[in-house]
Amino acid sequence: MKSIIIPYIPQLNDATAEIAANVLEENGREGNIEHVNWPDLFPYKPISFFWAGRSTTHLFIKYSVIGNVLRAINDRDQTPVWEDSCIEFFCQLPEHTEYMNFEFNCIGACYSGIYTEPRHGKLRPTNEMVQIDRYPSMEKKAFNEMEGIFEWELTVAIPFKLLGIRPDHLPKKIMGNFYKCADGTSMKHYVSWSPINTKSPDFHRPEFFGELLFE
Repeated sequence: MKSIIIPYIPQLNDATAEIAANVLEENGREGNIEHVNWPDLFPYKPISFFWAGRSTTHLFIKYSVIGNVLRAINDRDQTPVWEDSCIEFFCQLPEHTEYMNFEFNCIGACYSGIYTEPRHGKLRPTNEMVQIDRYPSMEKKAFNEMEGIFEWELTVAIPFKLLGIRPDHLPKKIMGNFYKCADGTSMKHYVSWSPINTKSPDFHRPEFFGELLFE
């Protein structure tokens, strides 16, 4: 099973996502979103990395992507950002059946829900969505697909309480996966950090999550 340590980084206490962008690259733990799970159907693989770390109250993730197309039609939360140039984080507490997703397009719009079984659940309300701090390297303005070579970054800060975790009582680990996709683009792809063994693309598969270990 794939695993990664999520280090405690004191500089992240009270930090915004913007401040965290530089801190994570220097002090966070790096992961590579590199598994092309369905090469016969979707062989394209953008270069996608992330750096993860935590404060006493938040999980921080910085994503870095280099790819051949770029799209961000959705500029509001709880819209289909997975159709755009998108990075995603899914997670689950150990011994829980519920899991949750945090999907972001390149301008920071987010889609997030809590699921009781694959693809069946409820979306987060607005008062929770606004608690997810985001710092995109791009202007927060929607645009249609562009072709070329593009590099973009996104840093996010997710409160532990949105993960169902008490900040003063962190578990030793949670389960999770990191993804890169772009369903609505001309170069559709589905790439993951922890490999997925299914016949067709499906990110809603907690049985293939890896371990995120808290220091």
